Amino acid sequence: MNWDWDKLKEQQHKQSTGISPPQVDELLNRFKAMKLPGGPIVFAIFIILFLIYSAIFTIQADEVGVIQRFGVFKRIAQPGLNFKLPAGIEKVTKVKDKKVFKEEFGFRSTKDNERPFFPSQTENDDVSLMLTGDLNVAVVPWIVQYRISHPYNFLFKVDEVLMILRDMSEATMRQVVGDRSINEIISKRDEIAVEAKMLLQKELDQAETGIKIVTIEMQKTNVPEPVQPSFNEVNQATQVKEQMIYQAREDYNKAIPAARGEAERTLKAAEGYALERINKAKGDGARFTALYGEYTKARDVTQRRMYLEMIRDVFPKLGNKYIVDSEQKNLLPLLNIGPKQLEQQAIGTEK
Repeated sequence: MNWDWDKLKEQQHKQSTGISPPQVDELLNRFKAMKLPGGPIVFAIFIILFLIYSAIFTIQADEVGVIQRFGVFKRIAQPGLNFKLPAGIEKVTKVKDKKVFKEEFGFRSTKDNERPFFPSQTENDDVSLMLTGDLNVAVVPWIVQYRISHPYNFLFKVDEVLMILRDMSEATMRQVVGDRSINEIISKRDEIAVEAKMLLQKELDQAETGIKIVTIEMQKTNVPEPVQPSFNEVNQATQVKEQMIYQAREDYNKAIPAARGEAERTLKAAEGYALERINKAKGDGARFTALYGEYTKARDVTQRRMYLEMIRDVFPKLGNKYIVDSEQKNLLPLLNIGPKQLEQQAIGTEK
């Protein structure tokens, strides 16, 4: 036996409430019996005003309007007063193509009105935890600032375009971070931001998302909080090591150039001394050769001149000179020795 469940429920409802729900025919009859205030003319005027109101719209200076006719893209409306077919035929979607939006990764400070649309999935709080090239874990928060460069692609080419933006941003940043050490991640944030921007823009263009990356701003990078004390100790040891290396290089740069300068000065002095001796020897040889040439021409005159020149140079250096007759047998008569001189000599001896 087949049961008519609809009739059974309707009977149970009537029995419980005592009121039967209105049927479709009854609703149509009630609608036909309704009398509009002012009659059909007022109703027609109301419909016309509604159609005119839905056909006029305004686009602000920082946005454009994407118009669809029965769901199919038709045109782009520029800023200012615009017209379209009434509601139900054409629909306008306003897209702010001049405004710069931003997406934050690893932290949350963005207000909801700073994002053009909202992703349907929940965001991962651990997105900033990344593995570096030297197998360390780093906390890398960053901000992606972008604007909508192609409204048609942004609305129709990709489903949930902001989720694609976030996923591609995370994948790009992990790729860039994975190629560097933990020290580079901390110290070279600007370089990482530039490379990540180039790679992310390339991926977004291939996906036809209609998004133009303005900039990627790296926030303060660090290691996870549980390992920060150990990491700080390693950094301090590294800094001490680098300081000692720099100090050694400084001492090296001071000592080696000084030694090289001293060696260069010694070599130059030796070269100068050798040149002086050589030139002096050459001069003495040339003078002797010239003198010998004159000697061969006039031996007596030259020999006498050489003797007089030697006497002139040597004789003043001899001090007091005594000329003694070769026949003299005793030198006492030449000395000034009298009684007075003998007395003074005796006194000097007693002292």
